[in-house]
Amino acid sequence: MNYYEHTLIARQDTSPSQIKTIQEKYSKIIENNDGSILKFESWGLLHLSYLIKKNKKGNYLHFKFQGSGKTIKELEKNEKIDKNLIRYLTVKVKKLDLETDYFKKSEDK
Repeated sequence: MNYYEHTLIARQDTSPSQIKTIQEKYSKIIENNDGSILKFESWGLLHLSYLIKKNKKGNYLHFKFQGSGKTIKELEKNEKIDKNLIRYLTVKVKKLDLETDYFKKSEDK
């Protein structure tokens, strides 16, 4: 089993309930294909560097999981036909950093 980081960008007009549905859908796909989610982060609505399919912003969802090539094939097959997503990216990593939250707002005052 390999370690992966998988990021999804949903359209900017996606409601919070739809985001939760997207998260559950892809979590089930990972788990049904011999994968296990080690960490999930919702980074929220962020500005895109350039327009993607007429969107200036996107809702970012980030999965850190352990799985196989079969898991990735199934994920990407479903993401290609999902109209709520504008981009996705899967990166294979040797070691996962499960402690650091890069997009968590710090409360230093």
